Amino acid sequence: MSWQQLTELAQWQSIQSASFEQAQIVFKHSTRCSISAMALNRFESSAFFKKAIVPCWYLDLIQFRSISDQIAADTHVQHESPQCIVLFKGEVIYTESHGMIDAQTILEKINHFL
Repeated sequence: MSWQQLTELAQWQSIQSASFEQAQIVFKHSTRCSISAMALNRFESSAFFKKAIVPCWYLDLIQFRSISDQIAADTHVQHESPQCIVLFKGEVIYTESHGMIDAQTILEKINHFL
């Protein structure tokens, strides 16, 4: 699986709409943070990510902080880095940050709502 790059605010709006059909994952990553790099590597190494069950969006927080700010405003989830947010039917069904990001838990949440 490869990431879909989240680089424009219009994409975020599309992600919200698409979540009514299929869960959407947004991974906020700081390219300047070693903790963020470890969380990203751990997620990318997971069987969940490799199977590409749902779209996974990668947001570079350094380049696109304004998109992250909009996500926080729209979801009422305080910005953190790294951070993983899963949307389904326009609602946040999972959010974690740092070492708490867990692909198996994400899979369980998604399966619970299907």
